[in-house]
Amino acid sequence: MTDDTSIFLGGGGESQAEPCTLALKYANRHGLVAGATGTGKTVTLQIMAESFAARGVPVFLADVKGDLAGLSQPGAPTDKAHQALQDRAARIGFADYGYDAFPVVFWDMFGEQGHPVRTTISEMGPLLLSRLLELTEAQEGVLNIAFRLADEHAMPLIDLKDLRAFLVWLGENSAQVALQYGNVSTASVGAIQRRLLVLENQGAAGFFGEPALELHDMIRTGPDGRGQVNVLAADRLMSSPRLYATFLLWLLSELFEELPEVGDPEKPKFVFFFDEAHLLFDGAPKALVDKVEQVARLIRSKGVGVYFVTQNPDDVPPQILSQLGNRVQHALRAFTPRDQKALKAAAETFRPNPRFDTAEAIRDVGVGEGLVSTLQAKGAPGIVERVLIRPPSSRMGPIGAEERRAVIAASPLRGIYDRAIEGESAYEMLQAKAEKAAAEAEAAEQDKAREFNAARRYSPQDRGRATSRTRADDSIGELLIKSAIKTASTRSGRTFIRGVLGGLFRGR
Repeated sequence: MTDDTSIFLGGGGESQAEPCTLALKYANRHGLVAGATGTGKTVTLQIMAESFAARGVPVFLADVKGDLAGLSQPGAPTDKAHQALQDRAARIGFADYGYDAFPVVFWDMFGEQGHPVRTTISEMGPLLLSRLLELTEAQEGVLNIAFRLADEHAMPLIDLKDLRAFLVWLGENSAQVALQYGNVSTASVGAIQRRLLVLENQGAAGFFGEPALELHDMIRTGPDGRGQVNVLAADRLMSSPRLYATFLLWLLSELFEELPEVGDPEKPKFVFFFDEAHLLFDGAPKALVDKVEQVARLIRSKGVGVYFVTQNPDDVPPQILSQLGNRVQHALRAFTPRDQKALKAAAETFRPNPRFDTAEAIRDVGVGEGLVSTLQAKGAPGIVERVLIRPPSSRMGPIGAEERRAVIAASPLRGIYDRAIEGESAYEMLQAKAEKAAAEAEAAEQDKAREFNAARRYSPQDRGRATSRTRADDSIGELLIKSAIKTASTRSGRTFIRGVLGGLFRGR
């Protein structure tokens, strides 16, 4: 039934379909798992992740509800669903069905339920960051100027405080910058700073920093040859849907940029599941949709398969939906005219089967049942089949806190990402320049005072009054300089000193 060249998805069902498999050589042609809430999408995602991992293909997926953490634990005969799973396996001819755990590595953008996931501001880039901050066209232009200047002056933008400090410098020097790069309004800089503050308050500050995620730490196989299953804890992340969607798009873009061309491999190098895919496209500008389409179209040659998981196929733009060759469609409920139209559109995307009406089947299939169409010989779409989805070998449902801690403690990546590293970047470099400028100003004042005293001769009485005035003046000057340095080195002082920073880069 199943071999090293395919994965078994299901069979049987009311249509008595033949076993449905997904050929590994076509698995990088992308796919779609769709269906209404509660119809079995999560379990389908789980069995696909199991099957890819069992054949040495690393997988990434987001655990939106906490259920997919069960991939790290074997199913058990004591589970209430044990008999039903055994019956289903027998019915669809899944003779080698058994229980097993898989090599899971937990990740968490907040560092609470897995290894922290970090990237740098520079690696995120102005396009995705603008999407994350929901910037206007003018504000996005200012952000692009900031990235360009940071590169030119060799000032790494690692975390949020780097970007905020550099934006302050950009606002202070907007007149000089405008001559070469165009107008930079203080209103736009202020608007970006406010958005960054909101982002920081949502807990995203920990996402930007070092050590940044290295993709090869996700694209791994274990000693037993099975692929690593990377599970991102996304239950808390879903409260910030734009951050969730932007992170997944960033990861997809990194895969596209860093992986080499491999043509048409016998099996994928990596499989990426994009759960709750509608969050990526809701309100997305055309430029971003075009970028996703480009990545989806070209990343196939990098050996990466992308599978979108969503409630309705029309959540995915048509130009991207046309790239998804392997499909599992669970039930759709047609309660409204819009639902009926969406159901009909979903049915029309399948190659029809003369044994049943596809639209009626999409409406009538039960939980754990679905319509499956995968690519066949020469990449042609197969006839749609109505099947029972195979049962998972790992545990269905969430795991306990102790079990999660045990998996994290045994992780091959333990200690690599768990502690943040604070290196020298734009904030520290700008602060050092401010302190140097303040020190030079203080030294210049002292030299000026000495020259003044040496140039004139005073009576002892006058000299005493002059010395008192000089000491008083020096005392005030020292207080101003120390206050400026203190301001530049505190959190509120990230705005730095107006006038001190004004000429820092002009002298370069």
